[in-house]
Amino acid sequence: MKDFIAGLPKAELHVHHVGSASPRIVAELAARHPAAGVPSDLDELRGFFTFRDFAHFIEVYLAVVDLIRTPEDIRYLTYEIGREMAQGQNLRYAELTCTPYTSVLAGVPIEAYTEAIEDARVAAMRDFGLVLRWIYDIPGELGIPAADATLSYALDHRTDALIGFGLGGPEIGVPRPQFAPHFDRARAAGLHCVPHAGETTGPQTIWDALNLLHAERIGHGTSAAADPALLEHLATTGIPLEVCPSSNIATRAVATLAEHPLKTFVEAGVTVTINSDDPPMFGTTLNREYEIAAELLDLDEAGLAELARGGVRASFAPADVQQQVLAEIDSYLG
Repeated sequence: MKDFIAGLPKAELHVHHVGSASPRIVAELAARHPAAGVPSDLDELRGFFTFRDFAHFIEVYLAVVDLIRTPEDIRYLTYEIGREMAQGQNLRYAELTCTPYTSVLAGVPIEAYTEAIEDARVAAMRDFGLVLRWIYDIPGELGIPAADATLSYALDHRTDALIGFGLGGPEIGVPRPQFAPHFDRARAAGLHCVPHAGETTGPQTIWDALNLLHAERIGHGTSAAADPALLEHLATTGIPLEVCPSSNIATRAVATLAEHPLKTFVEAGVTVTINSDDPPMFGTTLNREYEIAAELLDLDEAGLAELARGGVRASFAPADVQQQVLAEIDSYLG
């Protein structure tokens, strides 16, 4: 099954830009910026990426963010992520969640940031056959100023590859309703709305994301399992959950894989996609998340192929890209 999953063409919809920096990439960036205090030794990095809870994860995540200081760092990070996605996970399409606000705070102008990720995107397509698209997300813990700036970057410096507008970071103490005007403007400009919700808070956060932010997909949505009416609503509307099992364990959103609500979602008729979130930080890969899904859902090869098709169909990829990846999945299964 591992070999089958490794070769299965896949799309990924919930994976973070900085959070995809593997130890190899982080070690290179740490060597470039030793004053940041992040270990450049691979063995030390493994301990560095061991999280106590969600708050500690955010602390470590921001330490890695601090390594992204120049346009060259951004370009290197993006291109190398593309390499590892395509060569290691057989990803054909990915929607990469980027947080430009933190890079701008670090002194990288938004124009240089945009040029760096776009240059890497074109190169990843040329060299690896990987189609990348961007989701700009608000770092919610930084409040309305971050939301205002992120919306400005999305609207005033938009490229054709920018397809979505999101909201990440801690949920506790960061109510979703305050960002409704930002999502309204993003939606009016044709961007898809894909906030995180219900990972470390209850179902009401998901309802707020649906009703106030007009979410088209929900990032995580773990606590939806506690609300039968919400499960019914998600199943009826077909709004997908971007499920990230290992992430939920690492951040203590779910205690054990045996308790993960993925099977509850599927049995309720909810559309699910499988994703890796911040894979190196959580000691996982997209391939490993598919292995976990196969275990939790008792999937055979045909079931795994259908799970991969679901990720493609739930994406915002152009129709021709969707058709191409779906055809690759069918051919692989055949």
